[in-house]
Amino acid sequence: MPRLLAAAILCLGFLGVLNTARAAPADPALASQVNAFVDAWHDDAAHARMAYFDKIAPDGVYIGTDRTELWQRDAFKAWARKYFERKSAWNFKATRRNVYASADKSLIWFDELLDTPNMGPCMASGVIRKTATGFEIVHYQLSMAVPNELAGQVTKLIATGK
Repeated sequence: MPRLLAAAILCLGFLGVLNTARAAPADPALASQVNAFVDAWHDDAAHARMAYFDKIAPDGVYIGTDRTELWQRDAFKAWARKYFERKSAWNFKATRRNVYASADKSLIWFDELLDTPNMGPCMASGVIRKTATGFEIVHYQLSMAVPNELAGQVTKLIATGK
């Protein structure tokens, strides 16, 4: 329950930030930097490089596709260690990404459509903080992209636990 409460507070805070930040597409130069950063982050996972976790802020949150997957960075790192002992942890390739920024460019958020070999198409959104030393991911949420016409079948499977 504390995790759920923390996630709810984080989401409400995130929505408040977005309301005050006045969402605007990031300028092309910033969007290019963000795209390179996020692509490198995904590439770290694809090649099982522990540098993946260095790109997440110490207070960063990662929300996976399972309802139990809500982690602070260090807990996520501990959970994922077994995957990073292989040649590849997971392989996400962005096929579309939209990047937005606050007026002062200190807070950046994005959404992306991902091609994944194991889960099929996924969608994700993230929040990046710009610091004096570069970017860091503050929040990332991954979701499986379930086609609307299959949602009823998926809901039934989840309800029956199969």
